[in-house]
Amino acid sequence: MIDYLDRAKYTLLPNTAGCYTAKEAVLTAKLAREALGTDLIKIEVIGDPDTLYPDTRETIAAAEELVRLGFTVLPYIVDDPVACKALEDVGCAAVMPLAAPIGSGLGICNPYSIAIIKERAKIPVIVDAGVGTASDAAIAMELGVDALLMNTGIAAARDPVAMAKAMNYATQAGRIAFLAGRMEKKRYANASSPTGGLIATRQESSS
Repeated sequence: MIDYLDRAKYTLLPNTAGCYTAKEAVLTAKLAREALGTDLIKIEVIGDPDTLYPDTRETIAAAEELVRLGFTVLPYIVDDPVACKALEDVGCAAVMPLAAPIGSGLGICNPYSIAIIKERAKIPVIVDAGVGTASDAAIAMELGVDALLMNTGIAAARDPVAMAKAMNYATQAGRIAFLAGRMEKKRYANASSPTGGLIATRQESSS
């Protein structure tokens, strides 16, 4: 299949999906580099087969070894600022916190964690997993993240081509909204029309 892809137009990003240990992930990455001729690798080291949540300890170990071997490492990780900082410290090119479990389409379950990760990171933050529809993409981008990685949200849509188009628009809109800066949230209403020069009315009481 690789022979039919224009490598000048498309960038291949192999991943280590299905690996459950750092050792398996490192071996898979080496095979991918040999087969595809790229140092890019998305690291997935799964810790739980039901939720497909990553194993943080094994992910960090795999990332550290692959960075040492000259890979450009993009790790899939829980939405944990501490774990993301550890991955940055070992030399990852970006961090990819999940928005929700892989393939769940639940959207951004913990926007506060994602925002903290982005606030502290000195490398790109890419939201990975859980984006189910265009509004999820917009919300993620409004948090200030640098990019989104998605698959099931498009592939499982009734019309994948239309959903891809919607995701494209939503991603752009969310980014522009982030750069524009949203208004401050307030507990009570704040009139948007001027109050000066209004016709005053007074209710008089009869005695």
